Parts: sequence; structure tokens; C-alpha cells
Amino acid sequence: MKQRIITALILAPLVIAGIVYLPLAWFVAALAVVTLLGFWEWTQFVEHSSRYAALLPAVIVGGASFFIISPAAAELREPSSLHYAVMLIGSFWWLYASFLAVTYPQSRNRWEGCNVSRHAFGLLTLLPFFWSVVFLRAEQIDSDFFHGAKLVLFVCLIVWSADSGAYFSGKSFGKHKMAPAVSPNKTIEGLVGGVIAAMLVGWVFADLFAIEFSSLPVMLLTILLTVVISVLGDLVESMFKRVSGIKDSSNIIPGHGGILDRIDSLTAAFPVFALLYFLF
Repeated sequence: MKQRIITALILAPLVIAGIVYLPLAWFVAALAVVTLLGFWEWTQFVEHSSRYAALLPAVIVGGASFFIISPAAAELREPSSLHYAVMLIGSFWWLYASFLAVTYPQSRNRWEGCNVSRHAFGLLTLLPFFWSVVFLRAEQIDSDFFHGAKLVLFVCLIVWSADSGAYFSGKSFGKHKMAPAVSPNKTIEGLVGGVIAAMLVGWVFADLFAIEFSSLPVMLLTILLTVVISVLGDLVESMFKRVSGIKDSSNIIPGHGGILDRIDSLTAAFPVFALLYFLF
């Protein structure tokens, strides 16, 4: 626990500073490194004799996405139909992945023996996450450099507060398991507590960060859907780790496990939030 706390105290300010102060090009580069590390950890979920060979499809598809979607600020001023397609694909993927997690182990035979599906799942998990974060960070960057940073931090804050709220309410009141075959500790009561915590934090920080929604109900609905999907996103990674016999995706972050262990909820939250934010 001591190592976990020390790592968090060092890493959290660095992450926040990077989100807020890095120029867009450097922010994209840093996020690309994080995403690549996530893909490297995902190779454990793919049955292949070489992890380097298993990483190749992600490198090729991820690299190709830079030629299809430009990360330059000038190209990100207004979301295009291609941007919406990426966010929509990511959102639909998480709906399907959540179904797989909630219905596990019955859903196991849909994908367990198919390496193509496992590669596709990794791409659908990490690429929409990467581009959704970029889209949000670039929002209004020409007129207000910090506006996009506030959006990215807003999503992180509601997800982190939901995790904390779910933990404490689940410990205190949890009785009804969400997906006992995947994660016995997650409960419906914990989810409700997480949603309430996220809505309170979101309501406060939307005002502090001057993040505008078309109405209060739209903001609350956006937070609700984002948080529910983020919790299910955590279940999805737990499902893949359980099938692969893995406890942590890696030990790259002392006391915290791997990149995927830290961003599993965020990979689900960002495409859903970005889609709803830009639509409404």
C-alpha cells in the first residue's frame, strides 16, 4: 500500500501537468506512447509464439489511423463525420463488450478460441480511446488552450470519483453482484454509489471548469452513461485477464500493475463521453 500511495503521489501530478501544459503535438505523442504500452500489454491476451509479432497488427492499424485522421490542431477544430464514426464505433464496442462481461462465462465461446477477435478487441479498446482523448484535448484549442485540458480532466475526475464512490458504497452496502464470474467484488449498490459520487463531482467541476452542456439533465445523463460504461469497462479487462490467467497486465507502475490496469475504466469512458459531448 505504501508503494502504491508513493507512486500515485508522484505520477498523478505529472499526468495532470501533461494534460494541462503539453502542446498538442507533445500531448498526442505522450498519449501514443501510453497507448502503445497498452497494446504491448494486450499481447498477453493473444495466443501467439511472439509478443512482438502479436503487437504488429496494432502498430500497423494504429499507424495507419494517423494518415486517416490528422492529429493537427487545424484538422480538429470541428469534429468531422470521420471523428464521429470513431467515437461511435468505440461506444458500440463497449456496449457489446459489456454484454460479453455481464454474460460471462456463457459468452466465452464467442471469442476465446479466435485470435482475430482478440486482436480486434484490443484495437477497439485502445484506438477509439486514443482518438477520443485527442478530440477532446483539441476542442477550442485555438481560442482557449486550456479548455480541452479541462474536458479531459473532467472525464478523469468523474471516473476516478465513481471508482472511489463504488468502492466505499460497495463495501458498506454491496449485496447484489454485477458479474460474479468476472469480478465478485463489484456490486449493483457499488455502481449506484459510484454514479452518485460522479454526478456530484461532475456538477461541481463543470461549473469550476466552465464546461457547458445544453442543460443540467443532459450533463447528468452524460455522466450517468459515461460512468456506467466505465465500470463495465473495468469488468471487460477483468474478463480477459481471467481467461488468460493474468493477475496484472504488467508491473510497469509500481504498486499499481500495468497501463491497462490503470486506464481500463478510462478506455471505456472517453469514447462515450466524447460522443455525447460533441452531439449534445
